[in-house]
Amino acid sequence: AGKHVYVEKPLSHNVWEGRKLVEAARKYNKVVQHGTQNRSGGAQRKTAAFLAEGKLGPIKVSRGLCYKSRKSIGKKPDGPVPKGVDYDLWLGPAPERPYNPNYFHYNWHWHWDTGNGDIGNQGVHEIDKARWFLGKNTLPLKVTSIGGRFGYEDDGETPNTQIAVFDYGDSQLLFEVRGLETEKYMGEAIGNVVHCKDGYVAGYQAFDPAGKKIPMDVKDDGRATNHFRNFIEAVKAAKPELLNADVLDGHLSASLCHLANISYRLGELRPITKDDPFTCEEGNEAFNRIRKHLTENGVDLSKTQLRVGRTLSFDPKAEKFVNDPEADKLLTREYRKPFVVPENP
Repeated sequence: AGKHVYVEKPLSHNVWEGRKLVEAARKYNKVVQHGTQNRSGGAQRKTAAFLAEGKLGPIKVSRGLCYKSRKSIGKKPDGPVPKGVDYDLWLGPAPERPYNPNYFHYNWHWHWDTGNGDIGNQGVHEIDKARWFLGKNTLPLKVTSIGGRFGYEDDGETPNTQIAVFDYGDSQLLFEVRGLETEKYMGEAIGNVVHCKDGYVAGYQAFDPAGKKIPMDVKDDGRATNHFRNFIEAVKAAKPELLNADVLDGHLSASLCHLANISYRLGELRPITKDDPFTCEEGNEAFNRIRKHLTENGVDLSKTQLRVGRTLSFDPKAEKFVNDPEADKLLTREYRKPFVVPENP
């Protein structure tokens, strides 16, 4: 209760504990900065301001991309805990399991007990910008996610290929993960593309519908800085409001990753060649590009199954799913004692 905290991304392992972090930060009036450093970048802040002014008309889709090649981690046997490692402490709230190098650094990202896949690893940076650019300080009304772990068989559990569509009612946030070699989308690989009525933004540059560059003539808000400096200055002033990436922003963006993964994990396997899985045009367009992408990586679609996630309705105020107890269970976890997050921080 007495410390200010800089929390690396993602802020949380599940939605419930992220909300508990927000409650604790507010209760004790502490400075809690999330490690989504793009919030302090000059080009990023200029882009957010430009879009907020509506100079390209209403936003239709805010797209985040995590096209980051990830090699197979292979399969490895359990083994002895390395010297100097307190393995019980390292596991923390996760269930006990024997030490295995494929479940340790860095590969813990690819297991549900410890990680969130690349959408919550690299992807949380781009999903945070996608939400920021969309101007949404809340969670969505619906989510659907599809994908799989394609191109190899290894010890990893999380998808290396994933599409998530978040429905905000008046607009959509769409996120794509590709872990196999791929071409860029509209010039971007790890970045964002925002589709508006009268143009689009890609790579922190604005374009009209014909692809002609448009100047971003917006006023500098003076808050672009080194992200760590921003944290230290807020700590010195004891003013959380000075933060560029407050704990609430971290919670909302990390929760988008969690919601996508919940939809995915509750999904069913079906042939990847079957009809389009989404109810929206943008999601199905991304899916058809994924099919082409997998074929180019040598994946035989006739022998491949896709996990099609459950479309989940969500109550953003209650931070609960609508009439889906099975999905609600995945908003939190069973915490291994004594590593238990308290109900009332």
